[in-house]
Amino acid sequence: MKNHEKGMLAPGSLADKTIVITGGGSGLGLSMAAYFLALGANVGICGRNEEKLKSAAQELQERTGGRVFYHPCDVRNYDEVERFREKTIAALGPINGLVNNAAGNFLSPTERLSHRAFDSVVDIVLKGSYNSSLSFGKYWIDEKIEGTTLNIVTTYAWTGSAYVVPSACGKAGVLALTRSLGVEWAKYGIRTNAIAPGPFPTPGAWDRLFPQEFMQQVDIPSKIPVGRVGHHQELANLAAYLMSDFSAYIQGEVITIDGGEWMKNGGEFSWVGDLIPPEMWDVVEAMIRRKSRKN
Repeated sequence: MKNHEKGMLAPGSLADKTIVITGGGSGLGLSMAAYFLALGANVGICGRNEEKLKSAAQELQERTGGRVFYHPCDVRNYDEVERFREKTIAALGPINGLVNNAAGNFLSPTERLSHRAFDSVVDIVLKGSYNSSLSFGKYWIDEKIEGTTLNIVTTYAWTGSAYVVPSACGKAGVLALTRSLGVEWAKYGIRTNAIAPGPFPTPGAWDRLFPQEFMQQVDIPSKIPVGRVGHHQELANLAAYLMSDFSAYIQGEVITIDGGEWMKNGGEFSWVGDLIPPEMWDVVEAMIRRKSRKN
């Protein structure tokens, strides 16, 4: 095992903390949850699929022996976010940290999108992050808890990117939210930061962005200066550091972890137009829909 595939922080670095993760039942959310638990935190996870959450919670408990709570929640609905927060407090005690990780994304020329498809992505990414930040922020202020929020954005939040316009708009909003609350809520002892990951392969989300048939035509590592995609532990290490007290002087900041990809490529998906001719988009869309139904 290489060093970047190992945990970075000392055991107990997140002891006595309770951290909730939206979209915590799979992918990067699950990886972060596992590492937070390994470092001594209690973890609450939410998502829309209760069976997936139940399975994830069982897996996390078996892997780490930590305290895990799960509850179905659609972050687009503020009342559901409130219920998730209240039930997590009842199960695990006071909450110290929030990771806004829930997201949605898929490749498409913008002119092919319906307004509902646009709304679906922006509502999950931006409205979901805003709902959770507001609910937990009000709770922390009322209870005088010095909480920490970590938002998962993306490198094209500040560059924009063709073919993922709803995601780019939503993530740009979350980037602005991060920096705005980093200043406004600092007086309450609340920290707000973000991570902008590059390619970290995950089942589900990765399949919707890059169906297998499509991946056969794309060499993703060749677009990254370090020549590889990210390992989940690398992102979990950074997330754990930003959720820990060791990062107490980092506020309103966005840290990129992408192997130099965005500096090399600018808008991450802008190259898609050179790869896929117009007549192929029906095929790509059918593959993505097929993958989405399976997930």
